[in-house]
Amino acid sequence: MGPRLYLVRHGETEWTIARRHTGRTDIPLTEQGEQEARKLGERLRSVRFNRVFRSPMQRAGQTCALAGLTGISAIEPALAEWDYGDYEGQRSADIRKARPDWNIFRDGCPGGEMPAQVSDRADRLIDRLRALDGHVALFSHGHFGRVLAARWIGLPVIEGQKFLLDTASLSILDTEPNHPDVPIVALWNST
Repeated sequence: MGPRLYLVRHGETEWTIARRHTGRTDIPLTEQGEQEARKLGERLRSVRFNRVFRSPMQRAGQTCALAGLTGISAIEPALAEWDYGDYEGQRSADIRKARPDWNIFRDGCPGGEMPAQVSDRADRLIDRLRALDGHVALFSHGHFGRVLAARWIGLPVIEGQKFLLDTASLSILDTEPNHPDVPIVALWNST
C-alpha cells in the first residue's frame, strides 16, 4: 500500500516572523508557535500514525511534542532545513540587494547546500519512506518541505518555489488511489 505522509512545518519562531533564513540556528517556538502546534495536535489526534519522524532542530521537536506525538517520534537528520551557509539569519530581500536575481531553488547558498545536494537528500529520504506503510508524520521546515513535495511527485528542485508552506501547516503526500504508483499532493499548506 505504501505510506501516506503528513508533512508538518514547525510553528512560528522569532526568525519566521522576521523572515530570516533559519537553517542550523536552533531557536525555539514563540508563544504563538506553541499555540499553533497545539492546534495542529487537535487536527492530528484522530490519525493513527505508524511512524513519526522529526527534524533534529528544537522548533520541529517542540511542534511534534506540543502536537502530542513526541513519545512515538524519532529524529530523522534528513528532515533538517536547507543549510543556508553564508545566508543563515539573512532575509531574502537583503540577499537580493547584492544578488538581485538570487533564487534559493536555483542558486542554493554559498557555504551551505546547493539545490542538487538538497534534492539528493530528499530523494534518499523518499526512498526510505516509500518502504513504509500507513500514516507517517514528518515534522520539518519550510524550504526543505517544499523540496520534499516537489521531489515526491518527480519535479526538479526549482519547482519547490511554487509550494508555499506556512508555519504549523499540514500537507499530505500520498499516491493516487486508483494508481498507487502515481505520487500526488493530496493536501497542501492547510492551516
